[in-house]
Order: sequence, then structure tokens, then C-alpha cells
Amino acid sequence: MLTALHEARLFRLLLPRSAGGDEVTPGQYLAAIEEVARHDASVAWNLFVGNSSALVGAYIALDVARDIWRDPQALVAWGPPNAHRARAVTGGYRASGRWDFASGCRAATWMGAHCLVEEEGGGLRLNRYGRPGQRILLCPASEAVLLDTWDTIGLRGTASDSYTFDEVFIPEAHSSQREDPSLRRETGPLYSFTHAGLYAVGVAGVAFGIARAMLEALVELATTKAPRNLGRMADSPTVQAEVARAEARLGAARAYLLDIVGTLYESASPAAPMDIPDRAKVRLGCTHAIHTAIEAADFVYKASGVDGIFPGSPFERRFRDMHTLSQQIQSRGAHYEAVGHILLGGKPAVFL
Repeated sequence: MLTALHEARLFRLLLPRSAGGDEVTPGQYLAAIEEVARHDASVAWNLFVGNSSALVGAYIALDVARDIWRDPQALVAWGPPNAHRARAVTGGYRASGRWDFASGCRAATWMGAHCLVEEEGGGLRLNRYGRPGQRILLCPASEAVLLDTWDTIGLRGTASDSYTFDEVFIPEAHSSQREDPSLRRETGPLYSFTHAGLYAVGVAGVAFGIARAMLEALVELATTKAPRNLGRMADSPTVQAEVARAEARLGAARAYLLDIVGTLYESASPAAPMDIPDRAKVRLGCTHAIHTAIEAADFVYKASGVDGIFPGSPFERRFRDMHTLSQQIQSRGAHYEAVGHILLGGKPAVFL
């Protein structure tokens, strides 16, 4: 399967064309991740994470990006930032530590780590916002030690394991950042979006795919199932109304998100990345999409009755996958607060 995914170029959707990628629109990307998630959420999750990591190819030097993705099965994996520091040394950095939640690491050819940078005098390197900045450090996967830690209720197939670096040297050219989109090398409309914004689009795609597959399975079940002392589910006005509401909510959330990313893509300027109000629109559309999909999955699972509780049913694994996705940072309800603050006139210095 991994070979087929690479041959279909599904790990190169967000990689710049200049580095051998396809650089698709955000709407095309959302649809691709969603379709894969209809069949297997773990595969879709690893696809979106692999594509999110490929966004670093729009920031590092072009010759380095081409070298990393010259391999047709190239795949970069990393875990989210933590408090680990890398020491600035001559020509690059030395990094040690442990990182977690590295989706796709078992198939990765390159590993990355997010580190604060400790300068020679012991102080932390600051970014342009005056805060300690995270640096992305890239090295061949052979430099990392993988740890078998991923034992969860859902998205089990992602193998989102932990890994360690032990005094790994990373050349300066193999490092980058993702906190300041103005430093991107590529200026196409796709890269006017922030890393965080496109990451959220990927999670929304997985959520939509899971919810869509569950709703389709419920419709199929309803044509034959007649709960005890009740008629056929498909003939129940209550079921009919709730299925229609779920369909409308999912469709509306999807259309809303596609409208946001489509409009911003078309209006993007090569001179500068999108501003904070536009970033907030992306965040709002993605958060609404994810929450709507979770609600749809919950409705379907409850409506499926005992058919939803058995392993191998169209509902059980997808329910577990959705409720693993629901715990991820992109699903936080606090995103509504952050966006509402901007909608009501707030001007945060940083919003990714």
C-alpha cells in the first residue's frame, strides 16, 4: 500500500513543484484526504501529516529540498514541539531528546525535530516576535531511534510512535522554521497559508471522511434494520429527519471551509503571506468542520445501536478513530475563543 501511495504522489500534494511536488490547491488537498479517510482514517492521517511535513520544502534551500525529495518514496516525519533545546555549533546544531506523536515515522526516510536553540552563551535564540523560536531540524531517519509507544483506542494504524536523538548533528542547511511565513522561499498562493492553517485543513479532511463513511453506512443499515418493537429504520420519521440534518450540517461545514480556502487561495499575493484576520478565517472553518464531523459521527454511532459495538462493523473502528482525532490540538474548542477575539477587534502579535 505504501508503494501505491507514493506512486500516486499522494505524499507530494503540498510539496513545491520546484522540489518535485504537485503543489495542489487547498481544496484539492482537502478532497484527497477526505476520500482516503472514507476508506481508512489511519492512512489518511499519515498522508496529511506527511504532506504537512513536506511544507518545509517551501522554506529550506531549493537544492536541499530537491535532495530530500529526490527519492520517489521520500517521507519526512516529526513530532510536535516540546521544551528540548538544540545547541548552536559551528555549521549547524547538536540535538538530543525525545519527541512523541510522530505519525508515519515507521515509513519515514527523514526525521525532524522541533527545538529551541541554545546559543553559545547559554541564552535562547529569539524569533522576530521577541520570543524563543522553534527550529525544525532534519536528518536521515537512520539517525533517530524509534520507540514503540503508540497504543491507543483509535488511529492505531498511524504508528504515531516516539523517537530520540542522541547528539545528532544537523547542518544549518537542513534546518528551518515555520513560525514566520514571511520567510518562505516559495511565494505561490499555496504558501501564503501558514503551516498551522494547512495542517488544520488536513485534520478537517480526515474528520469529514470518517463522518461521511459512517453516515453512508447508517443509510445502508437503515434500509434493512428494524429495531425490536419498531419498524424499519428507514421508515422512521425521526431517523429520516436526523439523517437529513446530519447531511445538511456536514455539507454546509464542508462548503464553508472550501469557500474560505478557495477565496483566500485566489486572492493570495506573492508579496506577503495572508494576514492574521485571514488566518483566523481558516482556523474557524477548520474548527467548525472538525466539530461538525465529530457530532455527525456521534449521531451515527448512537443510531446504529448494537450494530456499532462489534469489531469489524462500519461504525466501531471509525468511532474510535474519530474520538482519537477529537483529542488532537486541532480539535480544541479554544480555537473559537482565539478567532472570536480577532473578530471582535483583538490584534494578537502572533496567530498561526
